[in-house]
Amino acid sequence: MKIPDLKYDSNGLIPAIIQDASTNEVLMMAYMNESSLQKTIETGYTHFWSRSRQKFWKKGETSGHVQEVRTIMYDCDRDTLLIKVIQKGPGACHTGHRSCFFTDIEGRETENKVFSAEDVYGKKE
Repeated sequence: MKIPDLKYDSNGLIPAIIQDASTNEVLMMAYMNESSLQKTIETGYTHFWSRSRQKFWKKGETSGHVQEVRTIMYDCDRDTLLIKVIQKGPGACHTGHRSCFFTDIEGRETENKVFSAEDVYGKKE
């Protein structure tokens, strides 16, 4: 499959919003480049570019909480992706929450953890 002509930023990245295909809950946002998008399309599982580690990563490669892709869409400006997935495992967030969006604007945690990040990743938050 040929990737459409998308608008990547000056670092060759495009934001990808990851959404639960069944509930429409927003699980996370990460960045992709053309190679990680191609890998996502080829494998059917999300792959991203880590800006901090400067490397590719498959979501769930450590935790086993992979994301099976159902749909990949792009917005009208062609500068943001929306990827609907089936989230395998209890959560998408490395902190132990289902979604990365668990803190309100006043800093209150609005959702409980669904798994122990320390048990899964072997480190404390």
